[in-house]
Amino acid sequence: MTSLTNPTAESGADPAAVAVATPDDLRALIRRKSRLKGRQPEDTALAEVAALLGERPPEGFRRDLLIEYLHRLNDHFGVLHLRHLVALARLLNLPLAEVHEVASFYHHFEIVRSDSAPAPRLVLRVCDSLSCSMAGSAELLAQLPQRLRAAGHGDVQVQAVPCVGRCAQAPVAVLHQHPLPQATVAGVLHAVDLMPNRYLAQHPCAQAAMNFDVAAHAPCSIPPADAADAADAADAADAADAADAADAADAADAADAADAADAVAPAVTDLATYRAHGGYALATALAHGEMDAEQALTALEDAGLRGLGGAGFPAGRKWRIVREQPAPRLLAVNIDEGEPGTFKDRTYLERDPHRFLEGVLIAAQVAGTEAVYIYLRDEYHGCRAVLQQALAQLQAQPPCPLPQIELRRGAGAYICGEESAMLESIEGRRGQPRLRPPYIAQVGLWGHPTLAHNFETLYWVRDTMERGPQWFASFGRRGRRGLRSFSVSGRVRQPGVKLAPAGITVQELIDEYCGGMQAGHQLYAYLPGGASGGILPARLADVPLDFDTLQPYGCFIGSAAVIVLSQHDRARDAALNVMRFLAHESCGQCTPCRVGTAKAAALMQAPHWDADTLADLAQVMQDASICGLGQAAPNPIRCVQTYFAHEVQP
Repeated sequence: MTSLTNPTAESGADPAAVAVATPDDLRALIRRKSRLKGRQPEDTALAEVAALLGERPPEGFRRDLLIEYLHRLNDHFGVLHLRHLVALARLLNLPLAEVHEVASFYHHFEIVRSDSAPAPRLVLRVCDSLSCSMAGSAELLAQLPQRLRAAGHGDVQVQAVPCVGRCAQAPVAVLHQHPLPQATVAGVLHAVDLMPNRYLAQHPCAQAAMNFDVAAHAPCSIPPADAADAADAADAADAADAADAADAADAADAADAADAADAVAPAVTDLATYRAHGGYALATALAHGEMDAEQALTALEDAGLRGLGGAGFPAGRKWRIVREQPAPRLLAVNIDEGEPGTFKDRTYLERDPHRFLEGVLIAAQVAGTEAVYIYLRDEYHGCRAVLQQALAQLQAQPPCPLPQIELRRGAGAYICGEESAMLESIEGRRGQPRLRPPYIAQVGLWGHPTLAHNFETLYWVRDTMERGPQWFASFGRRGRRGLRSFSVSGRVRQPGVKLAPAGITVQELIDEYCGGMQAGHQLYAYLPGGASGGILPARLADVPLDFDTLQPYGCFIGSAAVIVLSQHDRARDAALNVMRFLAHESCGQCTPCRVGTAKAAALMQAPHWDADTLADLAQVMQDASICGLGQAAPNPIRCVQTYFAHEVQP
């Protein structure tokens, strides 16, 4: 620091000493002392971020929308530049560390520190979860970087990513936001030629409207036969038009293009079509007092409708619990469908959004919630567009008074499928599970009682009430009640969503709904509940699939994601794939899960497993993890040791 006086003058040695600091020096010192510490936002970066955020509200930008703001930056620039995070922190009046810790938590945000580092022209995400891995995604990942460079696309970044929710179309790649089902190297190269930048590689939009009434065909495959036939007829008509204009080859190309478009963006039920077939009549009746809340609750309870996201908690009881809590009450809907092998919610939502939204309105009225937050996984770009359009239609022509409804976008974190982690993410924070108690029905979003529901539970509310509780309860086998939507993938002829009776066995599911096993394949093993639901051998193919029926075998049904393995697969490979996924998706909050999953994945690569060490790890993860991810992580280990010991023992 510059001396302000001559030290000899202070000691009295030289009374004639003069000050060595000029007024300009003093002013410079004051400026240095008053300057804010830390990295300060650049004017250019502030202007860029402000332009994307829009006009500043009088009360300031909302803290809970931080993840939405990060998406705007990421969508526009392709990455998150540190200079923009600094500017965003200033505009939100938050510490940079808080913004950075949220952005760095979610897989879909890539933070770039260097201002000069360019964003990749495109990001090509290739799914490496179990169903896609069985279908050859490893070969795609091995070949694509070199083939892209050879084709002049070296600035396309290739990433291996967890399940993207299209397991029936394995292997799947996603070019920016455009899905590429049954992906091949040639197909990916062709797609990059057609969609060479982020602005072209968008998810296609549905081009047609249809009445999607799956309940009228239950039980069935999705889409039902008549819907598929109608789509085929439309494709044939399009092909015929093309034939009139060109030759037969062009007609075939047109039909193939129509099939491809339907696989990614099927026809959707719009508001006019939905209301023409009785849509929103129940929600309107409740709003006008023509039906009371007790009738709705009794219908759900008599039908036996349960939470269909994994836990299976009775829906009517959940509504009653939240209804009894003090106001204000909130509703949070979980569509973060990240369990590998699961795609049922996407399949329904992209075809029939208003049936789901009517369930939302009924739940909000019965439970007395003032606002609704819909949390949708980021991988579902097409569903997001469908839901945004459906909400806009509903708000423009409301059939009854509407609560505040906000659609929130996930950012690539499987852990946000856990209900309290989802609430943290909705509040704009890292998606880390909360300790319980208190339970979210009492202390949820922003400390208010919160009704949390999976998409599919709300999807069935209208049909359960309209057709009567006995309609839903009449389905079932072996003493079970209701319908279950199974996402089936793997070595079957006809993978997809199968709406089947609760209590069906995997053998019946394969034979009656999936056209049997693929040629040359025999049932060897199956995962009844996605990555965390365990693995069972073919000799247990007659176990009923439902809540509470699989626990005696060390498994659970979870989201009803059934992945079928054949004699050409190994259960140990499936278990390792699952454990690597769980290690990748652990939020890191608790040591047993963070360290245990990574250590288990390392040990499971050995030709012969260290059974004692893995058993110790499994017990610690089960006993000491905060949430279901770590608690269920031991399932694949224990199942392999119990049912497939010959694969891992010397």
